[in-house]
Amino acid sequence: MAREIRDVAPPPRKVLFVGNSFTARNDLPGLLTQLAAARGKHLEHRLISAGGASLRTHWNAGEALKAIGDGQYDHVVLQEQSTLPIKNAKRMHENVRLFDEAIKNAGAKTVLYLTWARRHAPESQQAITDAYLSIGRELGATIVPVGLAWQTFLREHDQPALHDPDQSHPTLAGSYLAASLFLAALFQESPVGIGSDVAGLTEKDLALLQMTAWQACQSFTSASRR
Repeated sequence: MAREIRDVAPPPRKVLFVGNSFTARNDLPGLLTQLAAARGKHLEHRLISAGGASLRTHWNAGEALKAIGDGQYDHVVLQEQSTLPIKNAKRMHENVRLFDEAIKNAGAKTVLYLTWARRHAPESQQAITDAYLSIGRELGATIVPVGLAWQTFLREHDQPALHDPDQSHPTLAGSYLAASLFLAALFQESPVGIGSDVAGLTEKDLALLQMTAWQACQSFTSASRR
């Protein structure tokens, strides 16, 4: 008697996000989950966030460390306080190393959320980028180059706005661009052409943000291999 063969769905990708309002605003993990689902990928996520928190704040609080040890995550995304890479890259690197050791001991992979410069200080993007790249390369972490995609977009487009009126936090468009980068970096999937109804963003906006994300990810990957 022939054995019936059934397709077995792969287990969901489990991702823990550790950060502050740059991750929590507009529910970045939820946007990524929607994008992943559109590509047939099942993602489960948890967010540990505190307003204005640095990674050292999270480390001292202990909740994130416990979650890393208990959660059986595939990836742990670390988002440092937005200006610390500019003001004290050494301190940022110390924070990331603490978490990276715990992440690796738990069998997960470290992912660094390379963030953007504030609207009134675009020149600070280089310091942010350098801080993330240097520690990412040291530890062999996955780097999601969101700030670089923002930088490229802002050189060429005025709309949709990526920065909130406070010139720091992301608008929905900014978070969607970030989520599209995460899809490309974590799943090696292009966001281009994903049809989704995102209230507040037009089809033209979505297409532009998706293309920007995919091109930025490809450029970053190519440059990293040189």
